[in-house]
Amino acid sequence: MRFGIAVFPGTWSDGDCARAVEVLGHESVRLWHRERDLQGSDCVISGRVRLRRPPSHRRRRPVRPAHGGGAGVRGGGGLVLGICNGFQILCEAHLLPGALTRNARSSSAARPPGLRVETVDTPFTRDCERGGVLAIPVSHGEGRFVADPSTLDRLEAEQRVAFRYVAPDGSAVGEASPNGSMRDIAGIVSEGRNVLGMMPHPERAAEPLLGSGDGMGIFRSVVEAVAERSTFAVVP
Repeated sequence: MRFGIAVFPGTWSDGDCARAVEVLGHESVRLWHRERDLQGSDCVISGRVRLRRPPSHRRRRPVRPAHGGGAGVRGGGGLVLGICNGFQILCEAHLLPGALTRNARSSSAARPPGLRVETVDTPFTRDCERGGVLAIPVSHGEGRFVADPSTLDRLEAEQRVAFRYVAPDGSAVGEASPNGSMRDIAGIVSEGRNVLGMMPHPERAAEPLLGSGDGMGIFRSVVEAVAERSTFAVVP
């Protein structure tokens, strides 16, 4: 399968994402921020971006279709994975609810909290264990997820919270939260469950040499989900 990796000026995690994909034996293609052609990508990934302008400027760039701005993705079509700033973009494009704001307790979180898998009923977590705690690093200054109470309740009721920050032993993260996210939310999925936004960096936990291989469960899940869809597509 083919992963499309969105590239902005200042992108610095596209190489890590490509490496994770290639470790699994699959193809990656870079999608420059002005491109509208997804080049046959089965899943589009947007990772860490360092730009000297507000996130709202990124939202208006032509790359938006490559992040799933079309009706097909809204209706549960293509798969989109937004990591770190990519999560911000998905919220600003209204593909995911809520917003990411400045960290509550520090200017830039850069330590590995535990990440508990809250649901396996998504194309991104199907290869994970529900309740399992992953070691996946974080690195952000604007990672505090916020939403109004009704939105938070709906996310919980519909099991759309994909990941939650916890202590390494799985207990409540408490004051050790890397950013103070509401309800310790670290990642959510769309209503169609085909769009995932998460602040931690699975591409930086893709091999034991990096300190953890736990992030590969997310990439493997995508591969399995796409393979399953392809199988069903050829059944008469």
